[in-house]
Amino acid sequence: MNERQIVETRLGALAVRVHGEGPVAVLWHSLFVDDSTWSRVEDDLARARRLVIITGPGHGVSPDPGRRYNMDECVEAAADVLAALGIDDPVDWVGNAWGGHVGVVFAARWPPTVTSLVTLGTPIQFYTLSERLRIWILLPIVRLFGPVGSIVTGIREVLLSSTTRAQDPEAARLVVDCLRSMNRVALVNAVVSISLRRPDLTPQLAQIRCPTLFVTGSDHTGWTPKQAQAAGRLLADGATEVIPNLAYLIPLEAPDRTVQLVRNLWAQSLQRRRSDNDQRSKTQTP
Repeated sequence: MNERQIVETRLGALAVRVHGEGPVAVLWHSLFVDDSTWSRVEDDLARARRLVIITGPGHGVSPDPGRRYNMDECVEAAADVLAALGIDDPVDWVGNAWGGHVGVVFAARWPPTVTSLVTLGTPIQFYTLSERLRIWILLPIVRLFGPVGSIVTGIREVLLSSTTRAQDPEAARLVVDCLRSMNRVALVNAVVSISLRRPDLTPQLAQIRCPTLFVTGSDHTGWTPKQAQAAGRLLADGATEVIPNLAYLIPLEAPDRTVQLVRNLWAQSLQRRRSDNDQRSKTQTP
């Protein structure tokens, strides 16, 4: 089963695909791309989970909400999707960049509802002043002309490592196709709403109780191995994985390694829950 449906949420209509059977895992993609960036991993992940693949507002076939929005509203929209699908059991969360941000806030707000969290190329800290200024300078161009020319090239070079760009032209084409298909108004709104206005998520980490894995690429300048490792130490059950020669779009750049890391965490999380349940049963036995 791999069906797409449109689900009404407080952020408007969102495109959702359901793929696979079993316990539920939510997948949310990165800014600038859409659910197609899961294409290299979803068949393998769907062998172990029922994947709920959400396309964020203003991306792919999900329309722009027509107003500014924030990370909390993305979290609430994800909850709306799960409710509409009749899902009330805890879920695993796998998020790439933006999707990892949504997952962090989701897991921090409702700890019992998330059994494991994997963030892929997801900076937790806020942008530096110089990073914000560079984005603000580019926004008027995107607003007028859309993602064209040097804008597309620049975004592609941030999202994909130099190794991926040189060795994987299919990945590079996918990123370019996603960008060129985006509505320029929706793109600007997304960048302002959930990128420039995203708060530092570090304070949220202390609220997360599930096993969590921060994955970053060695070429990810916005989420360095040192930053990811420091964030992992702030969680009650956190770990970090650094993959050489990757940048933001880890599921697209290294699908086999992504599947391995995600499924390993799922197995570890299940084993821990079973162990905890056994321990509680022993303590409750008269």
